[in-house]
Amino acid sequence: MIAGGVLTLALAVTLATGGRAQHIADAVGMGVDQRFAAAGFRLNTVQVKGASRMATPDILAAAGLYKDQPLMGLDLAALKGRVEKVGWVREARVSRMLPDTLMISVEERRQLAVWQHDGRSQVIDDHGQVIPEADPARFTRLPLVVGMGGAQHAGEILPLLAQRPRLMEHLEALVRVDDRRWDLRLKDGALIQLPAVDEEQALIRLEQLEKRTHLIELGFERIDLRNPDTVAVRPRAANPLAPPTPPVDGV
Repeated sequence: MIAGGVLTLALAVTLATGGRAQHIADAVGMGVDQRFAAAGFRLNTVQVKGASRMATPDILAAAGLYKDQPLMGLDLAALKGRVEKVGWVREARVSRMLPDTLMISVEERRQLAVWQHDGRSQVIDDHGQVIPEADPARFTRLPLVVGMGGAQHAGEILPLLAQRPRLMEHLEALVRVDDRRWDLRLKDGALIQLPAVDEEQALIRLEQLEKRTHLIELGFERIDLRNPDTVAVRPRAANPLAPPTPPVDGV
């Protein structure tokens, strides 16, 4: 009955007032919202679905809701837009659950790595986008990516490394060199130099070498994989000026 009465009144106002109809209709809408609120349709509970514990407070803050807010008067499209401006959120859906609940369902961005550049550390997602609200100190288990261009290209190299858990166990950081290629710095200070192209093939060659020599456990100073025909290994030595070992062909 309420909805039918509002429709009839709005039509009469349009015919009678011309250009003032929208202002009157808005006032009528506010009145209806208050009548629904008086009938018990007030916001009592906000449910956030799909968000982590760290993301939820930022989502609620952006939503800007308050207890006993008239539920029927909420602009769900505007609310969705505010939530999707939160860095954690890739996509959001908002719906009313009458009589007193609002559901915010989100797809959270997957935290991929911590990116270090220009003296700053930031959490990035799997598309290289920074998540401003994420505190890097709380993501110590994420890989560390260093250097200009690292954020944009981390999503290409990290899935290849994730297939090699033994290497990941020893990895300290991925260093982007001249925004062209990667160096892998290990926890013991060793360096693995990857080529600018065919990174996966270079990692396969490294695996073959590791199976034969257990080089990662034994320790080394540097492995150069930039040449597709050879693997050059510099063993760890007391003399830092010691020449590298001859290239290992056919690996």
